[in-house]
Amino acid sequence: MNTSNKLTIFRIFLSFIIVAILLLPFEALGIDLPKLFVNELIVMDVKYIIAGVLFIIASITDLLDGYLARKNNCVTDLGKMLDAIADKILVNPVLVILAATGFIHPIIPVVIIIRDYFVNGFKMQAGNKGDVVSAIRLGKIKTVCMMIGIALTLLYNMPFETMNIKCSDFLLIVATVLSVISAVQYYNLTKKYFTENKNLN
Repeated sequence: MNTSNKLTIFRIFLSFIIVAILLLPFEALGIDLPKLFVNELIVMDVKYIIAGVLFIIASITDLLDGYLARKNNCVTDLGKMLDAIADKILVNPVLVILAATGFIHPIIPVVIIIRDYFVNGFKMQAGNKGDVVSAIRLGKIKTVCMMIGIALTLLYNMPFETMNIKCSDFLLIVATVLSVISAVQYYNLTKKYFTENKNLN
């Protein structure tokens, strides 16, 4: 268990804390969290701000674990698998919660999660043939857009909201489109593993 994998495990731990903060019924428990007012028009619930800060910290660990793994020459198949799982645990539940609470359109988590099922299937098929498919460049760009978009959404798109610039929505839409395109690229990388048996017959 190297430093990179420890950071990945820490990211998973933070993910559960973020989900707990977003789902915990503070008012029903008699806990009155303060609200922040911006320009007397934007009301910011503190629990989303806390979740947003933790989400940013978790996202930074995603950058660090990959950097350290490459720097220390300790990139492993276990690390690749844990990193992919950690990303899904961090992003997908938060997307579902944001959609359920009306912050984002439901089509975003639907597309992202369905895409993940397909990509995981492609990677599993490659794994059955003894190959490990690493994250592709477009997938990484998608992840960056997604994480920044989610962080901004949790932080009420501040400071862009005061300028009426929907930066968070734009980034999430871009990430959703890129997720579909990258899924096609993953299929193209792994389709040979789906046709090998046919060729043998």
